[in-house]
Amino acid sequence: MQIFKNFLLELMTNNKQPQKNRVKNFNDNLKKIEKEPLLANILAIFKQAEDESFNYKQISAQLGYDNSKDKEKIADALEKLYILGALKRVGKGKYQISSQVIQKEVLTSELIGKMDFKSTGKAYFISPDLKEDIFISPINTGNALPGDKVKIRLLPKRKNRKPEGIVVEVLERNRTQFVGVYEQGAYASYVNPDDSKMPVEFVIPKDLRNGANNGDKVVVEIVEWEQGIKAPVGKIVRVLGQPGENEVEMLSILVNNGFHLDFPSDVIEESTHISKDISPEFISNREDFRDVLTFTIDPAEAKDFDDAISFRILDDGNYEIGVHIADVTHYVKPLSKIDIEAYQRATSVYLVDRTLHMLPESLSADICSLRPNEDRLAFSVIFTMNSKAKVIKSNICETIIRSDYRFNYDEAQQIIDGKNKDLDGDAMHILNGLAQILRAERFRNGAINFHSEEISFILNEQKKPVEIVTKEQREANQLIEEFMLLANKTVAEYVGLILKQKSNRELPFVYRVHDKPSPEKIATLAVFLRKLGYKLNLDNDVALAKSMNKLFEEIIDKPEENMINQIAIRTMARAIYTTHNIGHYGLAFRYYTHFTSPIRRYPDMMVHRLLKSYLSNESKIHYEKISDLEEKCKHSSDMEQKAQNAEWDSIKYKQTEFMLDKVNKVFTGAITGVSKWGLFVELDGKICEGLVHMVDMKDDYYYLDENNYMLVGRRTGTRYRLGDRVRVKIKSVDVAKKQISMTLC
Repeated sequence: MQIFKNFLLELMTNNKQPQKNRVKNFNDNLKKIEKEPLLANILAIFKQAEDESFNYKQISAQLGYDNSKDKEKIADALEKLYILGALKRVGKGKYQISSQVIQKEVLTSELIGKMDFKSTGKAYFISPDLKEDIFISPINTGNALPGDKVKIRLLPKRKNRKPEGIVVEVLERNRTQFVGVYEQGAYASYVNPDDSKMPVEFVIPKDLRNGANNGDKVVVEIVEWEQGIKAPVGKIVRVLGQPGENEVEMLSILVNNGFHLDFPSDVIEESTHISKDISPEFISNREDFRDVLTFTIDPAEAKDFDDAISFRILDDGNYEIGVHIADVTHYVKPLSKIDIEAYQRATSVYLVDRTLHMLPESLSADICSLRPNEDRLAFSVIFTMNSKAKVIKSNICETIIRSDYRFNYDEAQQIIDGKNKDLDGDAMHILNGLAQILRAERFRNGAINFHSEEISFILNEQKKPVEIVTKEQREANQLIEEFMLLANKTVAEYVGLILKQKSNRELPFVYRVHDKPSPEKIATLAVFLRKLGYKLNLDNDVALAKSMNKLFEEIIDKPEENMINQIAIRTMARAIYTTHNIGHYGLAFRYYTHFTSPIRRYPDMMVHRLLKSYLSNESKIHYEKISDLEEKCKHSSDMEQKAQNAEWDSIKYKQTEFMLDKVNKVFTGAITGVSKWGLFVELDGKICEGLVHMVDMKDDYYYLDENNYMLVGRRTGTRYRLGDRVRVKIKSVDVAKKQISMTLC
């Protein structure tokens, strides 16, 4: 309390006219608020309820601050927000958001951002700089398609209506190819897109059908689209086959998410001329680790081995641990055909039954892959560590290695557990112990331990799913994760901190950053969790991270576990690539990059090239303009999101396919979402999620109670809340739409 009194006294002393100074210094005051998480999160609650007023008891209740000391902290925070001009008093002990804060949200007349279409036909303009999305009427979307970068003009604001806009220009297409079913008519032919969000269908002239037959699933490109014409003219570039076939649907998922199915012939041709032979001149300038114990740990089905770990005990009792990464950029030269194609793809894509590689297979699975018992070129970070996992020194260098063992995660875990007696497990046990120390230290420093579970499918010979299982994250996974994180962090610190101090200038570099979540989202999460009986500590960033980790432990094996995990993840900002380092919030690292997977991520190749140029003291590097590097970062971030969407689509497809023969069967599950459409239910075992439509809940007329996340029956008062356990019957399965309908039992 005394701290607040001192703050108030200082503010009043320095401001002879407090009200005028509050207006004059309002921007500075907002910056002060942003730096104090508790203030920012309280203000976020007021932003979401501009017309409402609250006292300290109401805010305390929403955030779960229930003891007298915490309530006093909230009362002080409210008064501080008032003094800073963010809140106004509207009654005894009551506050409301200041008009100054609302006015800060005023929009400019023309904006650039992306289009988001809904399956209902509605469209919205979205931008990270806007507080809310802008509605675009169907007659005002012009020639824009989902995900396109566009310029819009705001329409005159109507009373009691949200902002609306009109598309004035399409600046960049999100993708150029689309998948749909070819329909041959008597007078015209069309392709009806698979994507329910697509607002148009394509007209196909007779000479652009490319051999397609009625009912085929095809890939189409836009040939012409005149302004004011509803349907674009398209040409069929590939016939995939019959809808519903596994091969056809998986290829459709890749195309729909913007990925090329095949490598161009000139890229394949170029890759055949790359030799896997390692000449003596390549070895002479490298550190030789071929006689040091080295192994890889990867999924059982993996063929591209990006990383390996070496281990030996030094004479002084410390450990030398090498993190060796495939030296892809030794083989893939800048602006080569392979490099240009790799940049366009930007990432490998992992679907349920296949991988679409960023690099041709001769490179990804052979020449660059750190396969066992073969000499391989690597780019490495060598650590000297003591038994407390303290890094005594590190060295970044080019190496040659020879992996002794190729372990999958299960095999490595058996060694850690002492169940595999055929191999000496000393190295694995020591590495695991060090990894666990590194892991514990990360969480003490404020890293967030998300507990999201991954599922995998057991497929038969026809690639049909016969079983769905959850992937368990065990110590073997954590061993690899911690040393890869350490290598990534060390490389970023070397460029962003050490070299910066030596050269006295900021060096161009690619960082992997993760911004802090917005106060609005954190406040919404805190209020939501409070209604479920959980509490977040919003005092500061570290306190928030620790309270989230505690939350994840508390909800293990509870019905609401997966739902809360998913909502918490969606609350976080998305990690991206950029040249502007702001740190990694989720990992609690001030410097972080991606260095460890150049076979499957283009940003890692960029990092390797930049790092090599700095290590060799080259005065001129390949990336001469920071703006060019930033554009590559943005492209890589966008393609990463598309790859993630493709993976999710393949999972949903296999889940619905798995449920095809289970119509009319009864399952148990938990409610994971409520909406005006009905209840979303996830079946036990993470098998799938389906929708119980409101129209099928015939025992009563239900309405949505948005504030309490439940459906309520008007006559009976029956309530269905998030996390409630229910029994459901599978009503129908639509594989094409990846949708499962259920009814309550």
